[in-house]
Amino acid sequence: MVLVDSTMLPLGTKAPSFSLPDVDGRMVSLEDFSDAPALLVMFICNHCPYVKHIRAALAEFCREYQAKGLAIVGINSNDAEKYPDDSPAKMKEEVAAVGYTFPYLFDETQQVARAYQAACTPDFFLFDRDRRLVYRGQFDDSRPSNGKPLTGADLRAAVDAVLAGKPVPSRQIPSAGCNIKWKPGNEPDYFRS
Repeated sequence: MVLVDSTMLPLGTKAPSFSLPDVDGRMVSLEDFSDAPALLVMFICNHCPYVKHIRAALAEFCREYQAKGLAIVGINSNDAEKYPDDSPAKMKEEVAAVGYTFPYLFDETQQVARAYQAACTPDFFLFDRDRRLVYRGQFDDSRPSNGKPLTGADLRAAVDAVLAGKPVPSRQIPSAGCNIKWKPGNEPDYFRS
């Protein structure tokens, strides 16, 4: 496990396109969410202790905000050959175990992670109606073993603002978690620097 922070992709960045399979093999693309007032793209996985720490609270958060109109997608970009706990079969088990209600997609080529400059799990990217990036940062300041409560406060404030048509708070703290498990030769330049 290598602890890394989000790259903090520049605000205003247009959501990179994607078309990836979900745990049932159905293709899901960025365009599938075109009617939603906002879109949350999350890079998560099954085995990372940082994701495990928030997963129940994250599933609850997602159910709450999907009911308010937020479109949500989770993407696993880890090398499933070296990390079989992140395989599509295990992703399907994770969806059932945790109760994820959003599409959980597998980025086998890791090209989507590179396009989003995702660096860690979890890594959150919130886009407005025009699919411009308005938030990238942490779920909240709770981490495994730091004793802080899981509230989703940071992400919650950003989503509340964008759904209300208000400016998203400018103070955005990078997410922290395990590095994405890149396949040999796929590790992007932004991750090395």
